[in-house]
Amino acid sequence: MGDGTTVTCHGPGTPYRKSRGKAVSPDCGHLYERPSSEQPGGRFKGTATATWTITWTAPALNDGGEFTETRATGFTADVHEVQVVN
Repeated sequence: MGDGTTVTCHGPGTPYRKSRGKAVSPDCGHLYERPSSEQPGGRFKGTATATWTITWTAPALNDGGEFTETRATGFTADVHEVQVVN
């Protein structure tokens, strides 16, 4: 996540709905504890990686198998701190 944290999600996650607002993900998410202004370039730098394992069959050919595909993409996150006084 760029802040020394690794998040591993299993499954597709929960689709975002506008009604959820800024609520934390119920099954896979991350909360940055510090602003990114302390990082080089002012942004957290991380990598998002998705891995799929595909099982296939071709019964007519009496064939099948499994393969795994992994894709990784770098990202940056600009995280700000907001202080509110009641």
